Amino acid sequence: MILKLTDGSSSYDDYKMMEVLNDVKIRLITCCIICLFLLIQSTSAQEEFISIQCCADSKFTDPNTTISYISDGSWYPDKRTCQNTIWTGHENPDTTEARFFSSEYESKWCYDLQTRIGIVYLIRGTFPLSNLQASSPDTFFNVSIGVTEIAKVNSIGESAVEGLFKAINNHTNFCLIKGKGEAYLSKVELRPLHPDYLKRYPSSLLKLVDRVYSANTGNEIRYPSDQYDRIWRPYPYPDSTANYIPLNTANVNITDVNSLLPPLQALQTPLTHPERLEFMYNNLDVGTYEYDLYLYFLELNDSVQPGQRVFEIYINDEKIHEVDIVASGLRYSVAVLNFTANGVLNLTFIKALNSQLGPICNAYEIFQAYTKDQETGVEEVDTITKVKNELLSHNKGSQVLGTWSGDPCLPLPWHGVSCEPLNGTSVITKMNLSFSKLRGPLPPSVTRLMYLKELNLSNNGFMGTIPEFPATSMLTSLDLSHNDLTGNITGSVSSLAYLTTLYFGCNPHLSKSLPSNPNKSNITTDKGMCHSHVPSHSAQGIIIGTIAGGSLLVIIVVGMCLACMYIKRKRVQKYDMKGNAMSKNAIYAVASTENIVAKPISSISIQSFTLEYIEMATAKYKILIGEGGFGSVYRGILPDGQEVAVKVRSATSTQGTREFDNELTFLSAIRHEHLVPLLGYCCENEQQILVYPFMSNGSLQDRLYGAAAKRKTLDWPTRISIALGAARGLTYLHTFSERCVIHRDVKSSNILLDHSMSAKVADFGFSKYAPQEGDSGTSLEVRGTAGYLDPEYYSTQHLSAKSDVFSFGVVLLEIVSGREPLNINRPRNEWSLVEWAKPHIRNSKIEEIVDPSIKGEYHAEALWRVIEVALACIEPYSAYRPCMVDIVRELEDAFIIENNASEYMKSMESFGGSFRYSIERPIVIPPTPIPIEASPILLQPPPPQPR
Repeated sequence: MILKLTDGSSSYDDYKMMEVLNDVKIRLITCCIICLFLLIQSTSAQEEFISIQCCADSKFTDPNTTISYISDGSWYPDKRTCQNTIWTGHENPDTTEARFFSSEYESKWCYDLQTRIGIVYLIRGTFPLSNLQASSPDTFFNVSIGVTEIAKVNSIGESAVEGLFKAINNHTNFCLIKGKGEAYLSKVELRPLHPDYLKRYPSSLLKLVDRVYSANTGNEIRYPSDQYDRIWRPYPYPDSTANYIPLNTANVNITDVNSLLPPLQALQTPLTHPERLEFMYNNLDVGTYEYDLYLYFLELNDSVQPGQRVFEIYINDEKIHEVDIVASGLRYSVAVLNFTANGVLNLTFIKALNSQLGPICNAYEIFQAYTKDQETGVEEVDTITKVKNELLSHNKGSQVLGTWSGDPCLPLPWHGVSCEPLNGTSVITKMNLSFSKLRGPLPPSVTRLMYLKELNLSNNGFMGTIPEFPATSMLTSLDLSHNDLTGNITGSVSSLAYLTTLYFGCNPHLSKSLPSNPNKSNITTDKGMCHSHVPSHSAQGIIIGTIAGGSLLVIIVVGMCLACMYIKRKRVQKYDMKGNAMSKNAIYAVASTENIVAKPISSISIQSFTLEYIEMATAKYKILIGEGGFGSVYRGILPDGQEVAVKVRSATSTQGTREFDNELTFLSAIRHEHLVPLLGYCCENEQQILVYPFMSNGSLQDRLYGAAAKRKTLDWPTRISIALGAARGLTYLHTFSERCVIHRDVKSSNILLDHSMSAKVADFGFSKYAPQEGDSGTSLEVRGTAGYLDPEYYSTQHLSAKSDVFSFGVVLLEIVSGREPLNINRPRNEWSLVEWAKPHIRNSKIEEIVDPSIKGEYHAEALWRVIEVALACIEPYSAYRPCMVDIVRELEDAFIIENNASEYMKSMESFGGSFRYSIERPIVIPPTPIPIEASPILLQPPPPQPR
């Protein structure tokens, strides 16, 4: 506008001039008010933000967003876990700091963030994927909001994970769950959102799939342009017939400032087409899931009237909505659509029949809906948090307490804490903090854990008096021994209604007397006595007694162990191929005269434990974690905090002293990262016990088709990784420098998984050295498990490393199919996994045998490699089976193919290919040969021999 002032103008002109000037003043004041309002609104919005930059030295402001970030030092103060890294979340990679999480004592790492009940929040974590890409290709970790796991972060995953939830507590946890390798994190951000989100799923959790605005060029749009700090990415449309409409800002008037609409900047270049627009997603999670789709429209042509631009919205070829943007009288609209999908989303806008103009799209958001897992009860969480704080006040830097973060029970319990489900939630029922190097007074709040049944605080440095327990306590077992407590056992403890076990010995300043209580005469107690106490005598007497007693003890222990190791108990166990042969885990045995020649334990240091030590580590065999042919397996904790699995031979064991000696013989000579190591043993009071590291993820059998509580879907890359690890362990046995070792009982239940899902072959009770030239011609006793047993070995009783190969082939089929090797509850032609799978493989119908839980989630070439290896392994004649070295090589190739599949798939998609696909390849079936002894080349059998 140009204003011109001239002398001698009429009064009317002066009046008009004043009117114009007043109008200009009003507009300037209005603009100032609007700017001030936006500034206040921006400042107010940030006050509700929680923005955490991992490893930051102090608070700082991001110059691009004006967002103020704080350090995560109050959550994790140790700067030694910080590294500079490259975050690939931007088009231009950015160097930033990230915190790395890795600890043998921890399974999850959480950030506890304050929230307001009833408010909808956005929570987001960003990750430096370049480090995952540089590390092992199978490295991964999971992300949970609260206790609900919503994402798996790996080298081909997302650089950010974002979820939406409605707060039901005054705090929420953002957690990283241990997978394989190190977990790491760059930022955590919490933002309040518009309340219209989660209208359909108020008690659910929404995971962001994508948030885009239509633009062929541009950068991410976020705060301050978006008051909620939603991050909008540009979505260049590949169809050259589609057009971007430039924004005429003079025609835009958005009056509803609280609308869900994206910022104006994200709406200014809508996409249009005369007939149809199409958006395609081929990488959604496989399985039927609920989704929310938020579509944002802004009509930029102010001449468009109702009915002139009408278009239909189709999701996966089904019409679910019709849009007329200006029908309501406004120039903009928001459509919230709900749909279900299985791996694919085809979003299409099609011009309606009588519409004059084609469809447009300005922006959209896609969310996947998750049912929130029930968290531990609020009272339980508050109480155990108080216990933690009371302990921390005197134990800063405690390694155990440092692991206590997030929900105490879910998805994995805190170290030393055990929980049970109750009325739809979880409650704490056991706490074992023995040998945790804790000091200070006993935490008073521990008495307020209403459902606590067992409490073990022994072997620490606790001082002071014992707190009063309420009469309603459900405590059944209390162990306060080996501390420095004072006073006496209070009447509240001794009179607890359910208490059956009470230990308080080895507290030199604690009274040994119990309050008289005729109603509690059946309590098992040490009466305050310290069994390790040495009576007060002269120094000379103490020295002499100690030396004499120690010498005698050493002689007794050594004598017993030597007797256990060298006394042979000949047993003949006969089972035939009939009757029980189809029973799960049946053991075959054919009579033999061969005995084992034991070797001395010398090569590798293996500890000899006393029975008292074992009973203390297992809390007298409280936690049973498994049963086997040798006996029961219990979970325990050594004084240094290491969790162990303790295998105790039962009186009715089907495996004898020979198998016990076998474990000692072989595991004292061999050690490999994919073989379960033996930590120690006990041979006392006719008791035979073996101690191994605890494998937190159970066995491969558990994960594939075990009990429902242990079963968990394994993705295809993890399955290949497990197969490869087990193959490497067996290869080490077969190529052992001294002499080839044959396992003789390879099966999925003997492949254990540690905390990082690394496979370790276990159970060497049946293992043998391979026969050599000059050995006795007497056949070996046939050992193995039904469904895995090499038919040639069974019929000839001649043992070779190829018998392990056959069993491993069955394991590979289990990994592919998720089926057990024998199941007589299936149709007769499906009893045997091997016989059921062979025809499908040879007819190139592998989709018929693939585990339904991984269908569509594998690279076909990698799958074929594994199946071909399995088929070669289960050849009836050992001469046609590959050796383990060749098997490892093939599995390594399959692993590389699978873990580079993403780049391959991207190239396929650019040519219109699908994300995953099936291929067919012929299987050449060689004629049945006369078996020969030469080792074949993998997957290329030698020509048949002349008859």
